[in-house]
Amino acid sequence: MKPNIAILGATGAVGQEFLRILNERNTPVGSLRLLASARSAGTKIEFRGQTLAVEEVGPRSFDGVHIALFSAGASSSKQWAPAAIEAGARVVDNSSAFRMDPAVPLVIPEVNPAAIGSARLIANPNCSTIIMNVPVWPLHKANRVRRMVIATYQAASGAGYQAMRELENQARDILAGRPAVPKVLPHQAAFNVFSHNSAVGEDGYNVEESKMIHETRKIFGDDAIAITATCVRVPVLRAHSEAINITFEEPIGADGVRRLLSSAPGVRIVDDRANNYFPMPIEASGKDDVLVGRIRQDVSQPDGRGIDLFVSGDQLRKGAALNALQIAELMIGKSL
Repeated sequence: MKPNIAILGATGAVGQEFLRILNERNTPVGSLRLLASARSAGTKIEFRGQTLAVEEVGPRSFDGVHIALFSAGASSSKQWAPAAIEAGARVVDNSSAFRMDPAVPLVIPEVNPAAIGSARLIANPNCSTIIMNVPVWPLHKANRVRRMVIATYQAASGAGYQAMRELENQARDILAGRPAVPKVLPHQAAFNVFSHNSAVGEDGYNVEESKMIHETRKIFGDDAIAITATCVRVPVLRAHSEAINITFEEPIGADGVRRLLSSAPGVRIVDDRANNYFPMPIEASGKDDVLVGRIRQDVSQPDGRGIDLFVSGDQLRKGAALNALQIAELMIGKSL
């Protein structure tokens, strides 16, 4: 039986990526229902030779739906996830609404697929958390990670479609001698770098940094991992990059890390020292794998337990839509 699927947030950047990946992976689909706010209702979208009209989400939107993919923000998820579950659907939610709820599994299929079980609601982790942990998990399994220090280089795609367009428009304006006017992001995005545009707490950490810390501990099932992160917006259209410094329980060499990652699912090693060729967001864009390179011993840790990595991964794909669809495929019994 082909499952009936609903996408809430179908007109957004992640919603559009859902549709592209459903096609690419040939995921079985019975009926497809595209849902959004009243503002987007009536929009026409092509899917597998059909023209589908986006519907305004409402109390009956999930009748007959088996899998509901949510990417419309936390408030929308909190409002409509109970209705979808009540209607019989299983929900994969891409927002932050339920990630830290102890009763809701937080899943990266390459890391903890068994956590899905029979749950009716599954939370998709934060994009930066996913991109980091796809390569870190196989290392953690082989040699427990005790500490991570992360610096992120996050693309405009993480702030949505309008932020991507703003970056493009600002670049055109600046090159034409016109001022760049921020409207979506708080600061000029083109030719600039600034701290991630999420609220900063009393501890000095912004929300994105806190997500990486707490979500990783939940996914790994290890509250003792010491994690600190600095999250930054960079003038890249899509695909996030991260510099990751790891301290392991036992000594480990760069060659050992390469061996472990060479067979890790969802990872592609890009580590050509001779040609100074390493992961770049422009090459991760549109790709499913997380690119991993700059694999080297951390010389500041003389006991041999430190490793440095640099990774790039497409925020809209593996960092959002692809991860959610992989969860959905596990739910409907389709092999990854």
